[in-house]
Amino acid sequence: MAGERVLVIDDSPTILKVVQLVLSKGGYLVRTAPDGEAGLRLAEEERPDLILLDFVMPKLNGYQVCQALSSSSDLRKVPVVLMSAKGDQVGERFVKMLGIVDYITKPFSPEAILAVVDHTLSRYGVEGSPSPEEESARNREAAPISNTTQPRSLEEERRRKQLFARLREAVQVALDEPALSEEIHRQLSDERLETIVRDLGLLPDSAVVLEGHLLAVPAADVLALLQQQRQTGILAVAREPARVDVHFRRGRVDFVAGTGMGEEFLLGRFLVAEAVMSRNDLDRFFDSRQGSQRPMGEELIRANLVTESDLRKALSRQSSERLFEVLRWAGGHFSFRSTQQLGALADGAALQLSVDGLLMEGVRRVDEWHLIEREIDDFDSVFLRNDEGRTTDHTQLTRDELAVLELVNGKHTVREIIRQSRLGSFEVAKMLFRLRSIRLIRRRVSAIAV
Repeated sequence: MAGERVLVIDDSPTILKVVQLVLSKGGYLVRTAPDGEAGLRLAEEERPDLILLDFVMPKLNGYQVCQALSSSSDLRKVPVVLMSAKGDQVGERFVKMLGIVDYITKPFSPEAILAVVDHTLSRYGVEGSPSPEEESARNREAAPISNTTQPRSLEEERRRKQLFARLREAVQVALDEPALSEEIHRQLSDERLETIVRDLGLLPDSAVVLEGHLLAVPAADVLALLQQQRQTGILAVAREPARVDVHFRRGRVDFVAGTGMGEEFLLGRFLVAEAVMSRNDLDRFFDSRQGSQRPMGEELIRANLVTESDLRKALSRQSSERLFEVLRWAGGHFSFRSTQQLGALADGAALQLSVDGLLMEGVRRVDEWHLIEREIDDFDSVFLRNDEGRTTDHTQLTRDELAVLELVNGKHTVREIIRQSRLGSFEVAKMLFRLRSIRLIRRRVSAIAV
């Protein structure tokens, strides 16, 4: 083959020069771009026969470029080969998605990149469409990705089957014993039970179809992809000690469950924030629960303490705040399990939140966090009221700002102020930032031992 047009998109000048030299010597017509935006412009100017694409780039990353290509009627069939330094973590997970047909791991030899290009173009042709035989093979290969990364030996498989047999027997014994079965039912909430079943892969129609790391693929990009494809299923995002499960139905968010995220993300705070309940009424409700494991919202409605409409407002805000927190995570692992069975919590909430709306607000908050963190960079730091600010007109402060100011006493850490104020970390940090900017508070400086 010779004369086919290859577009190389990579932010490394060295990679661009090497790949261009190798492919030009191989007879290909090569154009290069230093980032995703420039690459898309070149692709639109002159449709390439193949795109070699870096994944981690400024402006637009590899996933975002693929999104744009897939939405273009002229470019959606152009085969894409991913070039990634994390190919073993990213590459194979994204093959068969959004036009990515293969990947190659950096660093690669000239022979390797030439072989990949030759193979891809011979397989997909200049129009980017495989033959019927290739299409059949491709469909067989596109089976859901398994969580198992290494094949088990016969002995390991036999041992695994024995363990699962024992597990089934133990569960069956427990369920057949009325007293023990009732205790399990009482101790396990619906949310916890659904998490266990999902983690064990026991949902009958579920399959992991997307998996990766937030360092390589930002959470915002994953959410946008699931919306674009109108997916139904559960996106699990974990960063120790927290985990968030985003329940999607046809590309919209029905509910966001969370564990290990702290008190500020519990439902009670949002019931108070939405003025659905007072803090005193909420405290009395908790005292009356007596260890019940039924969903809190269900009990509140049964007790006529909230209406379904008010509960939906609080659940909507809770789900949004949990998702905003995930957008801040710089690291962690994600996996999306395609399933029609989202569970009782998601079915009951059925919030149908727009991903676009969540991302707009979430990205705005992330940008604001970057500014705030310059001053509030440690939740274990302590602030003092500034004596010079005693004459400041406090009538310009909101009620929540006054409450936060009252908790600033030279002893409470930022973390303790968040907990005692029952506000979110973003809100408290933002208020402390403002209080400091108008010089009502200052950071306490630790005494230096001599």
